[in-house]
Amino acid sequence: MRHGKKHNHLGRKTAHRKAMLANMACSLIEHKRINTTVAKAKALRVFVEPLITKSKSDTTHNRRIVFSYLRDKFAVTELFREISVKVADRPGGYIRIIKLGNRQGDNAPMAMVELVDYNELYNPKGAKAKKSTRRSRRGGSKKAETAQVENTSTEEKSEE
Repeated sequence: MRHGKKHNHLGRKTAHRKAMLANMACSLIEHKRINTTVAKAKALRVFVEPLITKSKSDTTHNRRIVFSYLRDKFAVTELFREISVKVADRPGGYIRIIKLGNRQGDNAPMAMVELVDYNELYNPKGAKAKKSTRRSRRGGSKKAETAQVENTSTEEKSEE
């Protein structure tokens, strides 16, 4: 039974695990993309996403809470200044994990962790939303059809 086993301990003591996750989170905030193992990536997602949510409201209390986890002033200022502005309208899911295959040396499954709003390939800024209007298969728009109907009605009136 797995009662009370909430998160992966990653084969480390508590202090080592917290320090490792804090360092990985700072690297992710600084570089916007890092490569790591899949297990560490999943643990990092659980660690970082609540911090990004806290950064949406810039208060002294939230800055202190985030700093107690990250322990890096540069990462905290970067998070509250730039990243929180980009993710302001996103309700969650700030991180994307992309599996890369296995590592050469020990065959460990690797993954790339990135901030979703900083990848221009998946969500380019100039991308237009899909048009919601439906067109008939006969071609032509509704405006053109109504113009033709009006033209025929005016021609009939002129003939009379």
